[in-house]
Amino acid sequence: MNITVYCGANSGNSEIYKKSAENFGNWIVKNNYSLIYGGGKSGLMGIIADIVLKGGCKAVGVMPVFLKEKEAAHQSLTEFITVNTMTERKKIMIERGEVYVALPGGPGTLEEISEVISWAKIGQNIKPCILFNINGYYDNLKNMYDTMVVEGFLTEEDRKKILFSYDFDEIEKFISEYEISKVK
Repeated sequence: MNITVYCGANSGNSEIYKKSAENFGNWIVKNNYSLIYGGGKSGLMGIIADIVLKGGCKAVGVMPVFLKEKEAAHQSLTEFITVNTMTERKKIMIERGEVYVALPGGPGTLEEISEVISWAKIGQNIKPCILFNINGYYDNLKNMYDTMVVEGFLTEEDRKKILFSYDFDEIEKFISEYEISKVK
């Protein structure tokens, strides 16, 4: 299974984020999954990619030229795809992914996972969306989605298609039981 991961090119201010990235990488290896991600070698991105590669699994990076010149691209990936724009990058990561997971990150991480979540609501994404909510990182976003339901901007059914968790058993169950949203 191809796991598209959105996460920080930084490691954050707490060791818990690094440890969660290590745990996530080990979960990918344990299940013999493949990693699809942004292609960087720093931050949480690099931690996950290094563990996946050391574990003998595939790691595919997708990075636009302008970021490749700015950031340090991972040099040891199974496959590295260079594109011209962020739009192309996101398209490839979405097409190749079978599950989308956001670990802690910045505005880019939030934008990328939000896109696949919103696409699920309109039937353009039929795959699970998960926010790896370590240390309550995504609690405020979870509350916002719950507010959308209360205020009538999101159905309860669609809200249930978004998992906020850091429990691997819960994540596995969510993936295995995931049902495609019905567009209304």
